[in-house]
Amino acid sequence: MKSIGKMMLRLMITCMIFGMANIYSLIGMVGKLWLVPVLLFGFFIINIVPSVFNMGLQTPRLRICGNGCELLCLFLLSVAVSVVYSVMGFAGCFPAGSVMENSKMWLVNTLIVFIVEAIVFWNGMIRIYMTSGQLGVRMRVIGIICGWIPIVNLIVLGMIIHTVSDEVAFENDKILLDKSRKDLQICKTQYPIMLVHGVFFRDFRYLNYWGRIPKELEKNGAVIFYGNHQSAASVEESAIELIERMKQVLKETGAPKINIIAHSKGGIDCRYAISMLGAEEYVASITTINTPHRGCEFADYLLSKLPTKQKDRIAATYNAALKRLGDHKPDFLAAVSDLTASACEARNKIVKNAESVYYQSIGSKLNTASSGRFPLNFSYRLVRSFDGPNDGLVGESSFPWGETHRILTVKGRRGISHGDMIDLNRENVPDFDVREFYVQLVQELKKKGF
Repeated sequence: MKSIGKMMLRLMITCMIFGMANIYSLIGMVGKLWLVPVLLFGFFIINIVPSVFNMGLQTPRLRICGNGCELLCLFLLSVAVSVVYSVMGFAGCFPAGSVMENSKMWLVNTLIVFIVEAIVFWNGMIRIYMTSGQLGVRMRVIGIICGWIPIVNLIVLGMIIHTVSDEVAFENDKILLDKSRKDLQICKTQYPIMLVHGVFFRDFRYLNYWGRIPKELEKNGAVIFYGNHQSAASVEESAIELIERMKQVLKETGAPKINIIAHSKGGIDCRYAISMLGAEEYVASITTINTPHRGCEFADYLLSKLPTKQKDRIAATYNAALKRLGDHKPDFLAAVSDLTASACEARNKIVKNAESVYYQSIGSKLNTASSGRFPLNFSYRLVRSFDGPNDGLVGESSFPWGETHRILTVKGRRGISHGDMIDLNRENVPDFDVREFYVQLVQELKKKGF
């Protein structure tokens, strides 16, 4: 019933916009001047609140975004009706005659159609460009460029409407889901959670490495902390920093232990801290996400082939940039060298699992190179030639570690990349809700008593 009601409402509003757009010729044919204020008022209201059905959306952002989509749909419908009406008018199907008999009327009418439809279109586009999180810079630029190319602009507009309408529905459902289980606190684990980032990233206050994940976990009861260690350092140096951070978290919370969820190199750093530096007593569980436990063979190849001068130049450039971002002693080469397959093989012989700590691992893989965001779409092929199926950086065979292991992907060409697993791009991947994945992951830790 709701879909029928929405269809009927959209049809009525389309007729209102059509009437406003073609008001000049309609008045000329029927002579009903009272239509002018009625249509003007209706058109004004439509451009403020295009659909009463979007009132059910849970946030102002989603309502603005949803109404933007509605305006663009109304634009397409009303333009189609106006085109058919104008063609019939030009052909002399109405009492006012053809364009040859009343060219002034149809010329003015066409101008008004253009102005009215432009108002509806730009009202919708501005709304979604200002509020959509999934449209992205790329699609926004394509929309601007292709907006001037006939036929292509309609195809791109359809893609924009589809992307944004899916976003609105998906995000609204997530909010409703969180509201429905708020009192359950399904992520309220016995021990606080420490999220540990990978190499060449830091824990930023305004640009979270973990995207929308921490906030989603906190909504469901989780207590979240971050590793706050340097972005580029050897495994040993990173492990030393992480131990100090663990002690700080335990002191702040009064908890006896923590649960670690570590991404990429962070998983190796934490394993080293647990087994080699005495952090076993602080850790209840460690979950590694896309961690190269057995290293990356392509890293061995690159380090062996690059001349020393070139390696030093690259390292100096990265170290300078990382220092500006907050690292007090960045070491690009040490970080990369510790991720080689040879280094990981040697380290794994001495870094054994602690008996009192629960270990589990999760990995993912891309299905095609083109489905990864830059630069993973380029590195995918290189990694595949050395390490086989991969997530754009790490081979599938390098992920497994601990009592349980899972490998994730989705059907079709997309797959799930190294960055997708931490919501790095804040992108809703079809058939993979990364935020809900972490909610379920932490809920499982809670059920295990951690």
